[in-house]
Amino acid sequence: MKPIFGRGPSLQLRLFFAVILSASLMLADSRLGAFAEVRYILNSIVAPIQYLADVPRVVFDDAYERFNVRKSYMESNYTLKREILRLKNDLLLLDQYREENQRLRKLLGSSFVRDERKIVTEVMAVDTSPYRHQVVIDKGQIDGVYVGQPVANEKGIVGQVTFVSAHNSRVLLLTDSLSAIPVQVIRNDIRVIASGSGDMEHINLDHIPISLDIQEGDLLVTSGLGGVYPEGYPVAHVSEVDRDNAREFAQIEADPVVDFERLRYLLLIWPNDARQEKIQQVIPAQQEELTNGE
Repeated sequence: MKPIFGRGPSLQLRLFFAVILSASLMLADSRLGAFAEVRYILNSIVAPIQYLADVPRVVFDDAYERFNVRKSYMESNYTLKREILRLKNDLLLLDQYREENQRLRKLLGSSFVRDERKIVTEVMAVDTSPYRHQVVIDKGQIDGVYVGQPVANEKGIVGQVTFVSAHNSRVLLLTDSLSAIPVQVIRNDIRVIASGSGDMEHINLDHIPISLDIQEGDLLVTSGLGGVYPEGYPVAHVSEVDRDNAREFAQIEADPVVDFERLRYLLLIWPNDARQEKIQQVIPAQQEELTNGE
């Protein structure tokens, strides 16, 4: 009995013919361009399908890029707003910075600042007691500050250091009732002692004979006696001279050249070599006196 379906060519033979056919078609297309038109038609048919298939990727990429760009813009906008706010705030302080800069330049360029070593310090606090005229500055022992060290600003002598800690120090102002400073009249070199009155606006000249030639308007500068204060720094102008023959001494007041109500930046002054030896002799006794006074 014959089978209903006859056996066809073997699988190997089919593969052989398929390879031969494919090679022939490729050779004909590459050499003769026989299927160029067919390929064009097929590409035209497939192109819309490829485009539609690529749409989700394009949409997703575009959305992702827009999201990242928007996020980047938002972050940049936030950063710029903060920067603008900071710059506006700095702009508000520009006048103050300019004024501080002028004060510091004036301070460091003061005519009476000579060869002594000096550093700028800032007032941290002011003693609010009406009976004590002192300020706290932001320099201390680690900066080389010592008890008895003279302190000045761009106008003249402010006072001297009375207490030193690691990072700050206390300065006794010239107007404090415990303060005393040797001065001389710049007009005739008369040397006297000026002491604090307890009033921010004036100091007193003590034990001045009535006959001594001191007049209103005279400029008082440091005399350098004792070696604590360097010579020649402005201290005060004589504002009132009261000579009463019934008294042994004249009553003389002087207005400090420094405005003690507006202290901010000060100069700490170190002695030169010539003055250092005098200080080593004077400071121990002065430290004991200042300690007892407090």
